[in-house]
Amino acid sequence: MALARADLESLLQTRQLDRTLTPALPPSAGLLDEYAVGPTGVSELDARLLGGFPRGQLSELVGPRSSGCTSLLLRLLAAATARGELVALVDALDMFDVESAATAGVDLERLLWIRGFVVANPGMCRDMNQRAMEQAVRALTLVLQAGNFGLVVFDAVDAPAEALRRLPFTTWLRLQRMVEGRQTICVLAGAERMARSSAGLTLRLGMKEQGTGMREQGLGMSDQGAGIRFAGRLFEGLDIHARVIRTRARVREDTTVAIRTTVCHHG
Repeated sequence: MALARADLESLLQTRQLDRTLTPALPPSAGLLDEYAVGPTGVSELDARLLGGFPRGQLSELVGPRSSGCTSLLLRLLAAATARGELVALVDALDMFDVESAATAGVDLERLLWIRGFVVANPGMCRDMNQRAMEQAVRALTLVLQAGNFGLVVFDAVDAPAEALRRLPFTTWLRLQRMVEGRQTICVLAGAERMARSSAGLTLRLGMKEQGTGMREQGLGMSDQGAGIRFAGRLFEGLDIHARVIRTRARVREDTTVAIRTTVCHHG
């Protein structure tokens, strides 16, 4: 653990990420304003989030594959780097696509990417995934301890549910205490809720049904037309239904936001 921390601190210093955050962030002296937020870049969603994701709290972004989680994470990263903030991504399954991130507007020079190695189909070696998840959480801990990031994302959307559930609940309590009162936005992304009561805000995503319902499952062949937008014959984007849950205030809100997907064509 001490060696890992030394390596991370060395990396921060090498890339000059050990300096104070941009002046665009709230002042670090004293307690952080409880209303300090970081906009997502999606105006309809920011309006529902009272400006964006809160600083100094654990937040959750919950949704299965094809729910819009990855698109929204890229928008979050792009918005933060556009504000001049440093961002960190703990990529538990090493699924991050650099080209898509650049297309979405993420300034890669302001991104610290920590790559994990969770095995999607471990067979009988399930302990391998458990150790990998523990190491990913340890990396998240080190990044939060560094304290120099405007946004820190823990991406475990496709991680095995069992490996996440076996993490001690005290893990999230400890991380919440670590980030509390700081300038950092910490977002945990997963197919299921991880932090539960430790999270101040949970944003649950699902495909928008034709009608008023919300479907939180992945797309199937029978789902054509439900929440899927086309421009002619080209895929344009998804209509994502977002449910906002504020644990501390015990408030639930519903809103629908359109997250557009940019398709890269290679010649």
